[in-house]
Formats: sequence, C-alpha cells, structure tokens
Amino acid sequence: MKIAVINETSAADRNADILAALEGRGHEIFNVGMTKNGTKPELFYTHTGLMTAILLNLKRVDFVVGGCGTGQGYLDSAMQYPGVFCGHILNALDAWLFTQINGGNCISLALNQGYGWAADVNLRFIFDRIFSVESGSGYPAHRKEPQKAARLKLEEISSLSHRSMAEIIEVLPDDVVLPALEYPGMKPFIEIESLEDPALRAAFQKRLKY
Repeated sequence: MKIAVINETSAADRNADILAALEGRGHEIFNVGMTKNGTKPELFYTHTGLMTAILLNLKRVDFVVGGCGTGQGYLDSAMQYPGVFCGHILNALDAWLFTQINGGNCISLALNQGYGWAADVNLRFIFDRIFSVESGSGYPAHRKEPQKAARLKLEEISSLSHRSMAEIIEVLPDDVVLPALEYPGMKPFIEIESLEDPALRAAFQKRLKY
C-alpha cells in the first residue's frame, strides 16, 4: 500500500512518531507534509486537506494519514472533497471498526489534545489494527452485506455532491491552493504532465502558471 503522511504546522513535531509507528509494515511511505514545527513554509489544515484530496483523487497514494491538534480541523477540511473518506481515530478500537465498517482511505489523528504518556505506543496500536482487517468488509458478521452496500452508495453520493477536482483546483483561492501545490516535494509527486484528464491537467497548469 502507498501511504502519504501529511502533517500540518500544529502537529509537525509528531511527524517522527507517525513514521516510527508505520515502520516495518511493508508499506511505501511518502512523507509529504511538515516534519518540524516552526519551519517555513507552513501548512495549515486547510492546505493538508486539499493535498490529501489531490493525492487520493490522482491515485498517487492509497491511504493518507493526517491530523492536527484535535484531529477535527483536518477531518473537516479533508471531507470537503470528493473521493475522501476520513475517520477521526483516537485509539485502536476506532481504527479496527473504521476500517471494517467504513472502509475509509484517510484518517485524522489528534496529535496535541491528549497526546501524552505512551502516545507513540497508541499510534503503533492504531496502525496494528487498521492494517489487520479487510477494508470495508463489514462488522459484525450479520451486518456485512448492508454495510458494504452503504459504503458503495457513499462513493456515489460523494461523486454526485461535489464538484470535479478540476473545477475545485480552478476556483479555490490562492491562499489555499498555492501553499498546497507549491509545498516542497508536492509538485513532482503530482506529476502534472502525466495526468490523463486534460481538464485536470489544464487546471493545475493554470494555477502553477506553466
């Protein structure tokens, strides 16, 4: 699995803990966001939510690990976009149930609130459980089929209730889209010239003034 880790400014110092908790699981990890608090340029959750949507919709990654101080701001930001199914994960049981029932492709972690003794251990437990079960398989057993159907219906709702990513990139204000697109390492990761959708490629090129 290709996993992006995207930290914003208030939680940048937790980046190393997240990477350590993901280590040794056989996944390909892309550390896309901030790695240390106080460095420039800064990313806020308005930016990391957009970065999440871009990477998932372009299928550059399969899963995104993000968050903020409480996990709520990043969750709200990421869920504004099509194709993003994000859960607010505080512990291993959250992770285990979210994966099976909701089949999400993104999690939001609380990286300041309640982040105390053994918080790094809690992160490892969360990832232990997220990757221990089949995504979208349903739980409990007698609820599997309706939950699978609901998850597929949610994808349909998402596609119908949002603008396309091309339109979103075109209309978002500069102070949201440019910090996200111009953040070091983001542009090469997107590989704009390789995009098959001409409208999406043109939208990126226009915003970045290619």
